[in-house]
Amino acid sequence: MARGGQGLARVAVVVRAGAAPLWWLGVFAAGVGVLVPGLTGRRIGVLAGAALFVVATAVVATVRRKRYTALAAAAVRAGKHDVLQDRAVTVRNWRRGHRWWLVLAFLAAVGSAFAVPAAAGLLMAGCGAGLWLKSAWIGRREEAGDALLWVRVDWLGRGGGRPAGKAVRTYRSTGIAAGDAAP
Repeated sequence: MARGGQGLARVAVVVRAGAAPLWWLGVFAAGVGVLVPGLTGRRIGVLAGAALFVVATAVVATVRRKRYTALAAAAVRAGKHDVLQDRAVTVRNWRRGHRWWLVLAFLAAVGSAFAVPAAAGLLMAGCGAGLWLKSAWIGRREEAGDALLWVRVDWLGRGGGRPAGKAVRTYRSTGIAAGDAAP
């Protein structure tokens, strides 16, 4: 990083980085779970999974919205020496930092299919859908404010995935509203 600048990752991209792996691993685990009759039976397992999907999607999409809103409202303009991290690098860092959690969650979802078929897989898929909805909400806020929101990479934590965690003190912004471009 040049001359004391900070590495910055886009907030919506950090949130969205976990959506695809959770969704696809959850759908795959639910598919495997449907093949196993389980203790409760397929029908009960799928119905329980559908309920868990809806609840998980709603909870993940809405949790910590006040924190995101407060950080976005207090965003400061990114400095000219701040280095904006590429989207692919942000996603790769998140996935590397969470790969073992994803593997363990997938194995637990497949293993639980012997008790309640498809339920844990649909729960994982619901978490992925909730993250996607949350990133879309952040994107709409950015669009309404004409400014992209960024967070310092060193504040994201070891796994690269806490854009509204305790370590995050403020967001940085770029774009027209931040004064970076004239209309």
